[in-house]
Amino acid sequence: MKKILKIVIPVLIISLLAFMSYKVVNKINYKNQVAKNIKKMPAFSYLTLDNKIFRNENLEKGKPTLFIYFNSECDFCNHEAEMVQQNIEQLKDIQVVFISYEPVEKIKQFATKFNLLHHANISFLSDSKITFATTFDVKSMPCLVLYNKENNLIEKIKGQVKIETVLEKFQNF
Repeated sequence: MKKILKIVIPVLIISLLAFMSYKVVNKINYKNQVAKNIKKMPAFSYLTLDNKIFRNENLEKGKPTLFIYFNSECDFCNHEAEMVQQNIEQLKDIQVVFISYEPVEKIKQFATKFNLLHHANISFLSDSKITFATTFDVKSMPCLVLYNKENNLIEKIKGQVKIETVLEKFQNF
């Protein structure tokens, strides 16, 4: 019995280590692939608050884009929207796209609460198929994804950030 245990235990340990190594390598490869995919703005398709399809083609060419992934019940997301509202003039040359997986009505309430519905450079989109998080590799809220006017990724910022920091990042590109 001891002889069998001396063989089985090392085999189990080696198998476990091999499996864990395989999982780590797969995760690293996946992260690298996603990072590569978002270096240039990926194709997307979401619904506007009027239930119209909004795609990359709907973005104004030659203008940088700021995606803000949010949830209306998230305090940090609310603070982010408030900062956008308070600094609307400084953001006039940036396309600001708020996107949430919540129902359109909740998104409308959120947009109305911060008086952000009637600005030409601000869009609100519904991610009803919940694809934004995987497409743009977003894992927290709020998450800001910044693209320059050539649609190249500047940076992905997790969590709440001051608007001055966002503006500085756009100015550096």
